[in-house]
Amino acid sequence: MFTGIVQDVGRLTASEARGGDVRMVFAFDRLDPAGMRIGDSICVQGCCLTVVQFQERAFVADVSRETLSLTTLGALGPGSRVNLEPSLRVGDPLGGHLVSGHVDGVGQVVGIREDARSSRIEMTVPVPLARYIARKGSVAVDGVSLTVNEVRDDLFGVNLIPHTQQVTTLGVLAVGTRVNIEVDQMARYAERILGNSVSVR
Repeated sequence: MFTGIVQDVGRLTASEARGGDVRMVFAFDRLDPAGMRIGDSICVQGCCLTVVQFQERAFVADVSRETLSLTTLGALGPGSRVNLEPSLRVGDPLGGHLVSGHVDGVGQVVGIREDARSSRIEMTVPVPLARYIARKGSVAVDGVSLTVNEVRDDLFGVNLIPHTQQVTTLGVLAVGTRVNIEVDQMARYAERILGNSVSVR
């Protein structure tokens, strides 16, 4: 489990195909290697990956065919920058919202404009996901917890404050960029509960 509060921006340093899957190596600068173990989960660009090996200030993860098909990780090349967040530990502050690292789909940036000192970003999402995104609700974009400010059909808008642009990969978004989207878990659970409710007479 994660919070959507990015703790480092790393970079892909190597990618090796392995029988349909891909083994990737991600370098980091600010994460504490002393607190990391084999088997730990790290959120990489919104995707929960398992650490299988360490190198000097880098970790190795195997990315399954399923993850490659449902996220943007397969499009990364050497040098690509990625948002990194270690998993929550007992006692850690919940600064964003609960994020599982299980990407629901890939969205696309369709509009960017300045909004005072922020940037207003508009994105489209696959139609089946649109129902889970609500104004003033939460959404994770490339692993970053954001507040939804507008919703229109399959389009939603968020504001990126200067800090978010500086400490995540979202500061270099451009029209046409594809992004990993994870909808708010509360919306999914609410649908499940309401969809299976039984009237008692």
